[in-house]
Amino acid sequence: MHYFAVMNLDAYHCSVNPTTGLYEFYSEGPKGSIKKVIDYQYIKNGNDVVGYNLCFGDWDERAARKCDRQVTNNNDKNKVLSTVADSIMDFTNKNPGCFVYGEGSTAARTRLYQMTINSNWEMITSFFSVKGKINDEWESFQHNRNYEAILARRK
Repeated sequence: MHYFAVMNLDAYHCSVNPTTGLYEFYSEGPKGSIKKVIDYQYIKNGNDVVGYNLCFGDWDERAARKCDRQVTNNNDKNKVLSTVADSIMDFTNKNPGCFVYGEGSTAARTRLYQMTINSNWEMITSFFSVKGKINDEWESFQHNRNYEAILARRK
């Protein structure tokens, strides 16, 4: 599953755990090999639109859960984000018509996701329509806006 590798974006090998349904991969860098997990949690809403909250973080073996506030600093941020993007492509292939909601565990992380979208805008918008949430309202994603959350839907 390397959708963006053909566009010169390096990504880790990521696979779906058949028991948990989590996407799993390992970040490799100066801090060692760190297990990362991506979980798409169903969002219940009042209409017929199917949505999922993208939850992402380091796997805490002792607690047996995802930790989305951990700062890894393993010098592989772009490769990690490309791997998450690959998982979004795979997930939306398997769940056509759904939307994926993303919001960082901190405002800085949400901003990082926005900057990544901005720097890969043409590629992303060839596959997805993207919206940003600002002041509790959704709008078409615009560059140079500081969004509270991001919504993507496969075209």
